[in-house]
Amino acid sequence: MAGFADIIGQQQIKDQLQASIAAGKVSHAYILYGEVRSGKEFVAKVFAQALQCESPVVDDKGFAEPCGSCHSCSQAMSGNHPDIIYVQHEKPNTIGVDDVRNGIIETVQIKPYSSKYKIYVIEEAEKMTPQAQNALLKTIEEPPAYVVFLILTSSTESLLPTISSRCVTLTMKPVRDDEMRKYLMENLHVPESRAEICIAFARGNVGRAKALASSEDFDKIRVSALSLLKNIREMDTVDIMDTLKAIREFGFDINDYLDIMAVWYRDILLFKATHDLNHLIFRDEIQSIQKVAQYSDYEGIEEIIQALETAKNRLKSQVSYELTMELLLLTIKEH
Repeated sequence: MAGFADIIGQQQIKDQLQASIAAGKVSHAYILYGEVRSGKEFVAKVFAQALQCESPVVDDKGFAEPCGSCHSCSQAMSGNHPDIIYVQHEKPNTIGVDDVRNGIIETVQIKPYSSKYKIYVIEEAEKMTPQAQNALLKTIEEPPAYVVFLILTSSTESLLPTISSRCVTLTMKPVRDDEMRKYLMENLHVPESRAEICIAFARGNVGRAKALASSEDFDKIRVSALSLLKNIREMDTVDIMDTLKAIREFGFDINDYLDIMAVWYRDILLFKATHDLNHLIFRDEIQSIQKVAQYSDYEGIEEIIQALETAKNRLKSQVSYELTMELLLLTIKEH
């Protein structure tokens, strides 16, 4: 069973959606905006299920949870609800005019089969071409009373102002560390030490935290990155070039690799300033952290952290991987 209570964080969005159902003032169109894996798909699924539920469970605030057991909830949870339509697209990176016409425009005037609402869910809406958005615009401007659009995107800038201005925009917020910790430890049974690492890297993104908690690759990336950082001062240029090749051949997400490095140096900076182990992410590496903290000065550590951020930006801008990483590792080695 999935309900609003199962959404991690996002209290403001939950309250707004539940209040709209309770008051019978559901908007005809919502934009759910948040980074990839922030949980917007789950929020949309719960909201759609709640709107269609035949026997909602109402709490003392008058807010309803989907019952999870009626015929409508069963269909929604299995992904087979005839009145909850997920708009498909043929090309992987584009939602075109034909996708909007076939998925929405040609069926929008057909009344719901069995429910009060007909809900269209557009995932990855940032992939809609301007032509597709213009095709959708008239329907959003003058929708049938029973239609609700849930437009999910990781970039509101990619949506035309004419679309955005006609929708209620709900922005996913980073999940607080304490909420994330409770979820990982109590629901996913992740040990506390592993949970802390996941929280540090997820930066409030619950989907990313879940993925990291169950990822064997992440453990391999962590071991590889820390091994490199602990030995880099003894490595020559040939060793560094071999390491660059190995990182690429492993198929690691380079951003994960750089994030691990950044957290490592933040731990060193924190320990150097406070000598407090309690707030370190890599507490199990305390001997190595102490060693680096002793021979590194504050300015050098801060330069490395800045160099890591610069490397991420260069790679995002399609600068050569080899050149970017070689410059980064030489900067780390020098400090």
